[in-house]
Amino acid sequence: MTAAPERTAREAKGLGDGRVGLLGAVVIGVSTIAPAYTLTGALGPTASAVGDHLPAIFLVGFVPMLLVALGYRALNSAMPDAGTTFTWSSRAFGPWIGWMGGWGLLAATVLVLSNLAGIAVDFFYLMLSQLTGDESIADLAANVPVNVATCLVFMALACWVSYRGLEATKVVQYVLVAFQLVVLVWFAVAAFVHVARGTAPAGLTLDPGWFNPLGVDSFSSFAAGISLSVFIYWGWDVVLTMNEETQGARTTPGRAALSTIAVIVVLYLTMALAVLSFSGTGTDGLGLGNEDIQENLFAALASPVMGPVAILMSLSVLASSAASLQSTFISPARTLLAMGHYGALPPRYAHVSRRFQSPGYATVVSAVVASVFYAVMRVLSEDVLWDTISALGMMVCFYYGVTALACVWYFRGSWRGDVKAFLSTCLAPLVGGVLLLVFFVQTAVDSTDPSYGSGSQVGGVGLVFVLGIGVLALGVVVMLVQRARRPGFFRGRTIPVGRSTTDA
Repeated sequence: MTAAPERTAREAKGLGDGRVGLLGAVVIGVSTIAPAYTLTGALGPTASAVGDHLPAIFLVGFVPMLLVALGYRALNSAMPDAGTTFTWSSRAFGPWIGWMGGWGLLAATVLVLSNLAGIAVDFFYLMLSQLTGDESIADLAANVPVNVATCLVFMALACWVSYRGLEATKVVQYVLVAFQLVVLVWFAVAAFVHVARGTAPAGLTLDPGWFNPLGVDSFSSFAAGISLSVFIYWGWDVVLTMNEETQGARTTPGRAALSTIAVIVVLYLTMALAVLSFSGTGTDGLGLGNEDIQENLFAALASPVMGPVAILMSLSVLASSAASLQSTFISPARTLLAMGHYGALPPRYAHVSRRFQSPGYATVVSAVVASVFYAVMRVLSEDVLWDTISALGMMVCFYYGVTALACVWYFRGSWRGDVKAFLSTCLAPLVGGVLLLVFFVQTAVDSTDPSYGSGSQVGGVGLVFVLGIGVLALGVVVMLVQRARRPGFFRGRTIPVGRSTTDA
């Protein structure tokens, strides 16, 4: 294949064209980010790292996401390809960096599927316990065989919906996303009402200093907070992987990405201010610094904030994790499809279901890998699973950073004399990409400390570092195996290295 990918890719893969519009794409983007699920586990650890500067860190974490999204939008406009990071990085930098960029996306998305399923299991049994008034039902989530079996059922159901294509996905997401957003706004309003009435545990007045990122104690704390904030924004790029199935493939996905990020940053700031003013950052009781409640903050705050309707928060987090579990299948399945299509993986990964026009084989493989990973990790240790999720922030920074720099390199020189093009295809993605790669390096260095994450270690080295760098190293091994078996892609025959030949 010698023709430019931007002219030929969309007609070649067999995905259903025009299945999703702007609103549907934004809904799926918000679903993948899973605000209710993400916030319940991220608000506490982030507050522990940066104290009451939580809103500032959420804003700073939003900046590189916005800058990188501008680069994604430019690349999508030139090359609307379901492979996104893999295809674009291969086109800009060559097959080796492109393959590793795709691997970073695959590792992050496939591994987080297992965590989403695990959270869904926990809240499923918590919901049943609240409905029946039988507290022993909630304890079933701690029963490993029951937990794993339930998780596999959830994974299979999510895989089934995803296999049926984006139309089935869209219908499910409208209901689940709308419900969790309504409950989160309800929670925030109720928290502010408690503060106004003087019935909140902390009852803090909103302080402009909370928005000052320079008030964070150290750069390590700042980097740790940013890594967590990057993770909570992660997922918006799913709208780009649907580009070949979206109405207006060259423009709609980019607009959907920016719209998704805008919706999420407003929601996150609202929730951060609500919980901070209600609970404070203390280490006792309902304080955000209390390690006993950090892994599931809403489970602790729902009753004090929402009173008799607290069960709605459990339902919201369950809906959030279930919705994200299903929509998160979109990215790895379509990346695997593209890698099979271009010869970077065996051709069976390029199989598209004739009935549903979806990447059937790749979707099933993603589900199987995530299910096996969850089952093994759950049996071995819950800390291993938590540390793996912590390590995902490193991979997110890695592949977002690589994609942003691919935009700069691909469009190099095409923006001369055009200020708007220079800002959107050079300056913005360059700053965003460099920032994320700096955070990647800083987090990698800090995570070598055995006390990082859960405190687990291997040979005196922090488990988060071992998992994060280990997964990337595994990608190198798999890449070398594929290089020996499928040399065509690695010689640039399917995705030739190139640069933009038109104005950005």
